[in-house]
Amino acid sequence: MTRLWPDLMPSNSNAFFAAAPPEAPGILAIDLDQLAANWQALRDYVAPAQCAAVVKADAYGLGADRVIPALAAAGCRVFFVATLAEARQARTLAPQGNILVLDGITPGASEAYTQINAWPVLSSLAEIKEWGQEGVQRGSPAPCALHIDTGLNRLGMSEPDIRALAGDTHLLGRLDIRLVMSHLACADEPDHPKNAKQHDVMRQLRPLLPNAATSLAASDGIMLGPNFHFDLVRPGYALYGGQASKGRPAPVKPVVQSFARVLQVRDLAPGATVGYSASYSAEQPRRIAVIAAGYADGFFRHLSAAAGETGGFVAFSGKRAPVVGRVSMDLITTDVTAFNDPSVVRGDWAEILGPTITLEEMGAAAGTIGYETLTRLGRRFHRVYLERDGDI
Repeated sequence: MTRLWPDLMPSNSNAFFAAAPPEAPGILAIDLDQLAANWQALRDYVAPAQCAAVVKADAYGLGADRVIPALAAAGCRVFFVATLAEARQARTLAPQGNILVLDGITPGASEAYTQINAWPVLSSLAEIKEWGQEGVQRGSPAPCALHIDTGLNRLGMSEPDIRALAGDTHLLGRLDIRLVMSHLACADEPDHPKNAKQHDVMRQLRPLLPNAATSLAASDGIMLGPNFHFDLVRPGYALYGGQASKGRPAPVKPVVQSFARVLQVRDLAPGATVGYSASYSAEQPRRIAVIAAGYADGFFRHLSAAAGETGGFVAFSGKRAPVVGRVSMDLITTDVTAFNDPSVVRGDWAEILGPTITLEEMGAAAGTIGYETLTRLGRRFHRVYLERDGDI
């Protein structure tokens, strides 16, 4: 009988394990109630500023079709996506919401934005002129946002271009600029001098477009303090329970947990090797659990561990089991020799991510960040969405 390691799981764990079909190699459990609570906690934290939600990349991999309606029901009215395709989906899921497209417009695409009432975030004078022409064809200016580069040097208008725009009354008359925004380069490092420099640039340029709201802070920027909140904040990673800042933690809790099945348990004699390239060799008798997850499921190959090395972990009943050998596309091998009461057996569920192993820890062990970890999780796993006090 499959055991659920109940001391590890939330109170509704039996329900979400029972909801998984027996053939499912893994489960990705997404708590929509906690997602909504996170957004509301951030909204209250930044008041009187408004709180938007960043739902790009399929809501950071968790499923925009479920995440956006949950956030809209919680009260969110402003959603940021990256592409026009994402904006089309968001419009169907949040008909009354304001949808902003961070990547702006590509040449010739302006009409497609107005058709779904999406606001492009414009980052260059070329985009602005094209969007202004769209307003002429419509007969009235179309809403948009402007991105100012305050020091990140990715997308964004330079200070000279912003000043030129502010002085061009003809071009401004073709635009309905609702928001002026920028993005912080070092928000996860509260003491980095770049934060204050970017803040000061935004404060200096803000009066040039006085009728537009201002936004500077995303998830980590929120925790830099009220001076960074301006009129609107744009949390993404924090909504899903991420804690990337090296300073004050955000008032949020984890939203996602991931588990994979044990497919087989093997006993190794001294000298036996495990996995590709025989990179791990048992120095003593070891017991190995083979788990149905791999780099195709977001468990990074960098979490592999050769003999004498430390790689990634899974967990059973809150106790960690180290990865041994190479992580492959579909399988992980972990050392469960220390698990005797109870022993790990075929059919058990291994925690990939959850109460024992955080997004940040998993990302750091793989030499990356929690953001990347989150967006790559469990593409082949059975998804369970928890809401309304544990109903599925």
